[in-house]
Amino acid sequence: MARISLDPPKTLRYRLFAWAVRRKFGKDLDPMRAMGHHMGVFATYGMLEMGVLRWKALPHRLKDLAVMAAAVHVGCAWCVDFGTWEANTHGIPLAKLEAVPHWRDSGLFTEEERLVMEYAEAMTADPPQVTDELVEALRRHLSERQLVELTMCVAVENMRSRFNLAAGLVGQGFKDNCEIPAGRLAKEATA
Repeated sequence: MARISLDPPKTLRYRLFAWAVRRKFGKDLDPMRAMGHHMGVFATYGMLEMGVLRWKALPHRLKDLAVMAAAVHVGCAWCVDFGTWEANTHGIPLAKLEAVPHWRDSGLFTEEERLVMEYAEAMTADPPQVTDELVEALRRHLSERQLVELTMCVAVENMRSRFNLAAGLVGQGFKDNCEIPAGRLAKEATA
């Protein structure tokens, strides 16, 4: 159960923002509904997210895996739900996304992807555990510009996850709308 009401005052400004969110995602997003009680926070956060969408130095695949690793590390069910759906729409297979919580033991990830997820977890640790060696290993795959974008993507996900977790938000069923590969359906039917 949400700790912050998901029924904010329906001001004109809120209704306009909520309409845009529904148009893009098909439904209201609970974090935005919670933030709707403070229109300054709501608007500023919305602008931040619109800005993040314009960052293009790092491939979606790496950003999505970093965001998922951070959300899993924090334990944000809402972010994992939404992030799974979003990453799947960017072309990452569901099996790979489901392997993020145990990426170290999975053979589904490249060296670059493993380094990105390790970095995301190291940044998310409290206190952060980022080492010079880890950053140097990332530099073999990423430019300085990409490293800055990766760092900010993980920092923004930490903000998202920690707000949503503190607000008591849970998944909204986004993951249920991911494509399920035909082979997986057959396997589940015989299980």
